[in-house]
Amino acid sequence: MMISLLVRDYMQQQPLIFHPQQSLAQVVQQLLEHQQLGGPVCDDEGHLLGWISEKDCLAHLLDETYHCELVSLACDIMHKNVLSVSPDMSVLTLAEMAIGDKPKMYPVVAENRLVGMITRREMLIAFAKQLDECFIPHR
Repeated sequence: MMISLLVRDYMQQQPLIFHPQQSLAQVVQQLLEHQQLGGPVCDDEGHLLGWISEKDCLAHLLDETYHCELVSLACDIMHKNVLSVSPDMSVLTLAEMAIGDKPKMYPVVAENRLVGMITRREMLIAFAKQLDECFIPHR
């Protein structure tokens, strides 16, 4: 029996979200608190506007701390071309994408709104459940 391997069944339903007007300092603090590598930037209606990674923050922090000023906002730092996925996408298809030089984390978007996030870790969980199912003796 094949268990469900859809993104919707494994995604984080309440991911860390940044707002466009958040300061760089606030973004960094939240990334550290939540121990995340990055996160989506959304407007008040939940539309995905961009993505901020630890790497993006490091690049701006190097420049701004050198000049002793923190002036960047999330909207200044974020990447606007974000690779997002559908909740109805197969985890198998996503895993094929993720093994290349693609991101480690993907925003999940339905009807132009962020509904969750899925990481390689959740993909591994899906595969582990499938493996367990494969090796359970069936009567």
